[in-house]
Amino acid sequence: MHQPQYRLLFIAFLAMMSCKEQEKEKVVQNTDTIPVKTLELQSSPGQKNIELTGQFTTEDEVLLSFKTGGLVQRIYVKEGDAVRKGQLLASLQLTEISAQVQQAVIAYEKAQRDHQRAERLYKDSVATLEQYQNSKTGMEIAQQQLQAARYNLQHSEIRSASDGFVLRKMGSEGQLARPGEPIFLINGAQKGNWVLKASASDRDWALLQKGDAAIITSDALLGKELNGQLVRKSEGLDPATGTFSVLIQVNGKESKGLASGLIGKAKLKTQSTSNFWQLPYDALLDGDAEEAFVFITEDGKTAKKQKVRIASISHGTVWISEGLENAKEVIVQGNAYLEDGSKISKIEKKQ
Repeated sequence: MHQPQYRLLFIAFLAMMSCKEQEKEKVVQNTDTIPVKTLELQSSPGQKNIELTGQFTTEDEVLLSFKTGGLVQRIYVKEGDAVRKGQLLASLQLTEISAQVQQAVIAYEKAQRDHQRAERLYKDSVATLEQYQNSKTGMEIAQQQLQAARYNLQHSEIRSASDGFVLRKMGSEGQLARPGEPIFLINGAQKGNWVLKASASDRDWALLQKGDAAIITSDALLGKELNGQLVRKSEGLDPATGTFSVLIQVNGKESKGLASGLIGKAKLKTQSTSNFWQLPYDALLDGDAEEAFVFITEDGKTAKKQKVRIASISHGTVWISEGLENAKEVIVQGNAYLEDGSKISKIEKKQ
């Protein structure tokens, strides 16, 4: 009796469910297309800035050591001391080396007497010419040995090669020092010949040229900027670091407050020019110091993930040097929801 009503209610329920499924499909279809904002790309020529990090040092750093071996008797300076050229820094105990000098003196005096005796005998036709010549040779050898012994005695002490500072002290009193073993590391910092020794990748090394201007900063300088220029770049790869070393000369008038080993950063302006693309920072995804990804679109309907190379970043703006050569538009908003090949719809700009 009530069956027709149930049938009508069932048909209405099916119709309602059908409408909901259609609405759901529309929602899914709408979410498949992601709204984005794009930026039309235009390249402009410019000079690439390269940022490098390194340590401050001087070009005249030198390791000082004893010419001969022996026990270290006195060390007169400590690390950080200022030194003058020719200043005595350390000395050896001279008992052994003085004995060697005395032995050389005695040997030379004996060789002189032997030569004088051979000369008289040769004049009297008692000694042969060969004996006379051999005695003269023996005397000359003894003379050279005496000179060598005196030279070693003279270099049984260490004197500073220039005005500067003691960077490292690697020996101590009572230590047995071997010949040539470093005892001090000295630099000529008092002359103001400071350089920033930095490492560069092969790509940056190829772009850098001697004379490139640099702006140098360091945490130790408390915001002060130093001027400098590239004076040298290595001609070979450093096997320990896998990079190329470059030297950036600091303006001597501005180098006050530097110390060997301080970390510094240099921004170098290369002399070569190339095309760059200017993008807002929000356009980048998964970036690091040199490379990142952006989404571009060629037809305005599909997003394409593109790898780019970063030239520099400044105040929220990114300069791209590679990767956008054939691109017309880059997605600057909505890119966080995209994948490679995502369907997009461009948001029209408000008039």
